[in-house]
Amino acid sequence: MTKLGTHEASATIGGATITLESGKIAGQAGGSVVCHLGETILLVTSTASRAPKEHLDFFPLTVDFEEKMYAAGRIPGSFFKREGRPSENAILTCRLVDRPMRPTFADGLRNEVQVLITTLSADQSNPPDVLAINGASMATMLAGIPFDGPIAGVRMGMDREGAWTAFPTFEWMESEGVFDLVVAGRLNPTSGEIDILMVEAEATPNAVEMVEMGGVKPTEEVVAKALEESKGYLKQLCDLQNEFMATAGASGEPTREYPTFPAYDSRVYDTVERAAGKELGRVLVDDRLDKADRSDAIAELREQAIDAVFSNAGDVDVTDEELEKQAKNAFRSLEKSLIRRRVVNDGVRIDGRGPADIRALSAEVGVLPRAHGSGLFTRGETQVLNVLTLGMLRDAQRLDTIDPNTEKRYIHHYNFPPFSTGETGFMRGPKRREIGHGALAERALLPVIPGPNDFAYALRLVSEVVSSNGSTSMASVCASTLSLMDAGVPIAAPVAGIAMGLISEDGKYTTLTDIQGAEDAFGDMDFKVAGTADFITALQLDTKLSGIPAGVLGDALTQAKEARLEILDVITACISEPRQEMNPYAPRVHVEYIPGDKIGEVIGPKGKIIREITEETGAQIDVEDEAGRGVVRIYAADGPAADMALQRVRAIANPVVPQEGERYYGTVVKTVDFGAFVSLSPGADGLLHISKLGGSKRLAHADEAVSVGDKLWVEVAEVKGGNKFSLVLIDPPTDGDAAPAAEETPAPESAASEDREPANVGAASTDDADETSDGDRGRSRARERSGGDEGRRGRIRTRGGDDAGDEGGRRRRRRRG
Repeated sequence: MTKLGTHEASATIGGATITLESGKIAGQAGGSVVCHLGETILLVTSTASRAPKEHLDFFPLTVDFEEKMYAAGRIPGSFFKREGRPSENAILTCRLVDRPMRPTFADGLRNEVQVLITTLSADQSNPPDVLAINGASMATMLAGIPFDGPIAGVRMGMDREGAWTAFPTFEWMESEGVFDLVVAGRLNPTSGEIDILMVEAEATPNAVEMVEMGGVKPTEEVVAKALEESKGYLKQLCDLQNEFMATAGASGEPTREYPTFPAYDSRVYDTVERAAGKELGRVLVDDRLDKADRSDAIAELREQAIDAVFSNAGDVDVTDEELEKQAKNAFRSLEKSLIRRRVVNDGVRIDGRGPADIRALSAEVGVLPRAHGSGLFTRGETQVLNVLTLGMLRDAQRLDTIDPNTEKRYIHHYNFPPFSTGETGFMRGPKRREIGHGALAERALLPVIPGPNDFAYALRLVSEVVSSNGSTSMASVCASTLSLMDAGVPIAAPVAGIAMGLISEDGKYTTLTDIQGAEDAFGDMDFKVAGTADFITALQLDTKLSGIPAGVLGDALTQAKEARLEILDVITACISEPRQEMNPYAPRVHVEYIPGDKIGEVIGPKGKIIREITEETGAQIDVEDEAGRGVVRIYAADGPAADMALQRVRAIANPVVPQEGERYYGTVVKTVDFGAFVSLSPGADGLLHISKLGGSKRLAHADEAVSVGDKLWVEVAEVKGGNKFSLVLIDPPTDGDAAPAAEETPAPESAASEDREPANVGAASTDDADETSDGDRGRSRARERSGGDEGRRGRIRTRGGDDAGDEGGRRRRRRRG
C-alpha cells in the first residue's frame, strides 16, 4: 500500500483493520488525516477560521462530504462530466458526522469550523460513512480546536442468528444482514467509559423474509444489548486516536487559543428572571393554551424581559446589539429551566400531559381522489399528508454515487413548508434537515415493501408537513403506512413511529413519549423509534448528555414500543389491511414469464412486434432476460389495456393453432382476386375463398364483398399441413349461443398449449391459391390491392384502434364445432 503519511497507526476492530496516516498531504489544513478501511480511503481535514464571528449566537460548524467519482473508477454521469451538488447519500453522511461532533465542541466557540471529507478511493465494499466519523474526530484533535474528543463511530450488522459483526461490508449486509446499527460515542476522561452520543439504525430490506425464516427479530431488548456491545469497539477506536495523537500531534504546530463567548452575563440572567420568571412559569403550566397562544404569550414576556435588561443591566460592557442577544439567550435559558424542573419534579409536561401520554391521534385514507394512494395522519398539532404515486420499474431513481447501489425503486420525499409552523420563508428546495427526515421515514418502511418480483412498481411517496409541533418525521412514517395500504400495496405489516425525549435533572431521568417542539429543544435526548408490532425497523438517537445508563435507555425503548402499539391500533382501525383493489387511476402491471427462446419473437425484428402491441393497446412493455428466462412487464393506464397486451404476448409466446370446427371473429387483413385473408390469431391467417363470399353472385375480386379491416364470423373448415386454414363464412351467434363474446375469450395459457403445434407465422394460405388460374397475375394484383407488406403492416397496426370499440374488435371468438 502506498503511504500517504509520515505518521501511521493501525488497529484491528472486530476483524476490520483501521489505519490512520498524516504528515504528508494537506499540510496547510488545520488538521488532516488519511483514513483506510480496506481499500476505501478518505482524506479528512478540519480547519478553523482565524477570527471568531462575534455577531453569531450559534457555533458555525460545517461538515462537507465530497464524493469523488474517480474514487470508484467512474466518470460522472452529468452533462458537464464533473461532480456537482452533493447527492442525497453525501448529505446523509454529512449529517451522520455532524450529529455526534457538534455537541462536543467548547461552549461559546464562534470561530467557523469546517470538516471536509474527500473520498480518495472507494472499493465499493467498505462503507465510508462510519470511517468519516473517526477521521473527523482525529483531524479536529490534530487541528487543536477546543473539542471534547476523541469521538468514535462503528457500524454493526446483525445476522439471522442474532450475532453482531463490526464494520460489515456492503455484500455482507445484503446477503446476511437483518439489522444495520451505527453507534457513535466519546471517551469520558473522568470515568474512562464510553458515552453514547448518536445511534442510527434500520432493518435491512431482507429483514422480514429472514425473520419469517426463523431469524432473530431486532426487538428492543436485542438492540439495547447491541448498544452495550458497541462500547467495546468504540473504546478501541478512541484508544487508536489517542495513540495516533501522541505521535502525530507532538510534531505539529502548537495549539492556538480560541476565544469563547458566553451566551449571557450572569447579571443579565438575574434581571430576566426577576422581570419575567413568575409570569413565565404561569404561562408554561397553563395547559389550556395551544401552541400559537402559548408562543404569543411567551413572545410578549420576552419583550418585557429585554426592556428590563436595558433598564437595569446597562452596566454590562457590551454593545446594545450584543446586550439584546444576551437577554434573548437568558430568557431562553430561563424557559428551559422552568420546563425541565416541572417535568422532573411534578411529572407534568408543558401541555398538562404525563410523561408517557400521547396526544390525540387520528388517521384517514383516500383523502385525494385521483392520487394512487393518500393518507392523513394527525397527532396533536402535528399533521402530515402523504401522497403515493406508482410508476414503472424504469421510473426508479438512478443513483450516480460511489456506492454499489445504482438505483432506488422506493422513494420517500419530505417537505417542510414554513406555513406549517405559522411562519414565512423562502422555498428553494429541500434543506439537509428535510433530506435527513425523509431518509429516516424511508428506511422505516423499506423492510416491509414488497420486492419487484411481487409488486412490479416503482413507488414515490411525498410527505407534506401541513402542521408541525414535534416529530414530523415519525408522523411521516405513519402517513406513509396509510397511503401504502390505501393504494393496495401488499406491505408485510403496518409501521408506526414515535419520538421520545429524555430530561435529566439532579440525577433523575424522565422519559417523555411523543415530545413537542419545545420539549425537543429543551430536552437532553431526541429518540425516534419506528417499527411493526413485532420489531424495530428504524431508530435514531441524538443525546446532549455525557452518558445514558443502560437501564434508562432500555426503559425508553420499552416505553416507545408501548406508544408505537397504540398508534398502530389507530392506523389499523382506519384501514386494517391493504386494499384488494387498486385506485382506478393507478397504472396496471402484469408480469409474464416466457421461455428464453421466445424473447426475440415477442420483441420482433428491430422491435416491430413490441411497437405494434404498444400502438394497439397503449401499454408500455419491458422485456428482460433473467437467468435464461424471459420476464415481460406490461404497464398500462388501465386494466383492459394491460389485459389486451398480455393476451397478445401470451399468444406470441405460447401460440394456439386453429383447429377444424373452431369459430373466430376475425379481421380481414388482405383481399385478393381469389378470396380474403382473415386473421384468426397472431401469426395465423386463414383464406376465405371468393366462392364463399358472394353467395349466388359471382365476384371478380374479394373486395367487391369485403374490405380490409372488416370483421367477420368464420369457421375453420379444413386444416392442411398444420398451417393452412380454409374458412367458411357463418352467421353471428345468437344471444342464446353458448360461445363467449370475443372480448371474453380467455388468452391461451402456457400449460394448455404445450401439446399444440406452433403456428407458422406468414404461412397462412390454402391449396385453393394454387388452383387459381394465372397465379402470377393474381399475386401481382394482390400486392397492388393490399399495398404490399408495408400496407399489411399498416392494417395490422390499426386493429384494435379505430375498431377497438366494436364487439369483439380486440380478440377473436372461437368455439369447437
